[in-house]
Amino acid sequence: MNMHTQNIIRFLTELNQNNNREWFAENKAWYENVKSEFENISKALILEIATFDEEIKNVEAKDCVFRIYRDTRFAADKTPYKTHFGVYIATAGGRKSERAGYYLHLDPAGSFVAAGVWCPQPNILKELRQSIYHNIEEFNEIRNAEDFKKHFVGFYEDGKLKKVPTGFPKDFPDAELLKLKHYMVEYKLNDDILNS
Repeated sequence: MNMHTQNIIRFLTELNQNNNREWFAENKAWYENVKSEFENISKALILEIATFDEEIKNVEAKDCVFRIYRDTRFAADKTPYKTHFGVYIATAGGRKSERAGYYLHLDPAGSFVAAGVWCPQPNILKELRQSIYHNIEEFNEIRNAEDFKKHFVGFYEDGKLKKVPTGFPKDFPDAELLKLKHYMVEYKLNDDILNS
C-alpha cells in the first residue's frame, strides 16, 4: 500500500481494537492526520471522476466525506467510532445527495469502490424501476458489456423483494432487476490497486 493508504489502514486497525473515547482522545493528532490524508485522496478522486463525469467537477470533498463518529442513540452497538473511512461523491449534496454517485470505502476488513444508488427513497426507487423497465434494452447493453462484466459481477441484492413490485408485469423478462432495493455495483480493492 502507498504510505497514505497504509497509515489510514493502520489507524483504522488500531481504532477497531481500541474503539473508545479515551484511546481516540490520546490519538487525536493521528486521527487528524489520517482524516486529512483521506480528504486528499477524496479530492484526487473527484478530479479523476470529473474527467469522465463533468457534473462532478464542482463537488467539494468536505461535502462528501462521512464523519467517523457513529450515531449510537438507537444502536445496540455503542462503540463511538466507525472503523472505516467512506466518501460518497455525487452532485446535489455529496454524501447527503439522493442522486447516483461514486463511493470509496477504506477498511482493514476489505476496501471497495461502488457506483450507483444505495437505499433510495421510495419515490426515487419507483422512478428507477420505471426507468429500467422502459429502457431495458439500453440498461442490458450497459450491464452486459464485457468491460462492465469484467469489473462488476452484479447488483447489490441486500433487501431484494421476493415478488415483482406492484405496477409491473410479473412476466417481465428482467423482473429480477425490478426487485432490487439498491441500484449499486461494487468492486473489491486489493493491495495492488490501493498502492496505486
